[in-house]
Amino acid sequence: MGLFDEVAGDLGQMLGAHQAQGAAGDNPMLQAVMGLMNNSGGLSGLLEKFQQGGLGDLVQSWVGTGSNLPISAEQIQQVLGSGMLGDIASKLGIQPDQVAGELSQALPDVVDKLTPNGQLPAEIDLMATAQQMLGKLLG
Repeated sequence: MGLFDEVAGDLGQMLGAHQAQGAAGDNPMLQAVMGLMNNSGGLSGLLEKFQQGGLGDLVQSWVGTGSNLPISAEQIQQVLGSGMLGDIASKLGIQPDQVAGELSQALPDVVDKLTPNGQLPAEIDLMATAQQMLGKLLG
């Protein structure tokens, strides 16, 4: 099994709480995380938001090769704001505070899996990987 397959499988399991009622393998939470990255200027743009929000140490732990520091739902809400969380919540059919809670559990692991060597991949590589992950998970 290659790195891509491992990452896609792990992300699918981590974010599997919101399997869609539609097509098999559809994962709205994974789509939301990828959309969040896309709307933030990629992974580096998303991580920059957290750094600007005073959470640089957390971000570095997610990207680095050591253990991931946890982030709270409240910290997610502070950085992303109610508008962005509200948009994701409406797409998933859940409450914004639930989105923040699930992102607080998933985001450190997602970033960790997308940065296996302790550094950010080139955005072109990252977007190709993200598209492959979505394609694989959505069948």
